[in-house]
Amino acid sequence: MTEKKGRSMAGLPWIAAMAFFMQALDATILNTALPAIAHSLNRSPLAMQSAIISYTLTVAMLIPVSGWLADRFGTRKVFIIAVGLFTLGSLACALSGSLMELVIFRVIQGVGGAMMMPVARLALLRAYPRSELLPVLNFVTMPGLVGPILGPVLGGVLVTWASWHWIFLINIPIGIIGILYARKCMPDFTTPRDLSIPADFCSLG
Repeated sequence: MTEKKGRSMAGLPWIAAMAFFMQALDATILNTALPAIAHSLNRSPLAMQSAIISYTLTVAMLIPVSGWLADRFGTRKVFIIAVGLFTLGSLACALSGSLMELVIFRVIQGVGGAMMMPVARLALLRAYPRSELLPVLNFVTMPGLVGPILGPVLGGVLVTWASWHWIFLINIPIGIIGILYARKCMPDFTTPRDLSIPADFCSLG
């Protein structure tokens, strides 16, 4: 109980809000940057849609298994791995020299993004009593609503004043801060009851 209160209460909502914002932002930030990326990679803007679809589909497919992973290995460990994958995927995306590389690294980003928010939300549900959950969840949800709206605007600004690479590079310092903060504040809840793969995930096949 001491670890639960000491680690989770103060910083956990901020960690979850950061995760929700990063996940939502990267779903739309490429929209206005596709022509610039297409020109840089010598591809048509239409072909660049695969860089968006690959991320979105990966997130949608892997969200069902994220809770099972958190129960099996612990919320803190899975969350840190998720943010690490998202951050490394962002760096790799910025260094991509072809559309194929960009799509592959967007999938890696999506693997991390699929776990970040569900695991953080699971930690919130277990760290806070029911009477305190509503304001906490409202606080966490707001950045996720702003992210998709801000994404195209921020992407356009970065492409205009810097380069498309910064669309991905801006995730790196945020991700590093998130990992360090999670090591200190994220509670490590586990529920080792049923370790079978969730049916929702199996049905995707």
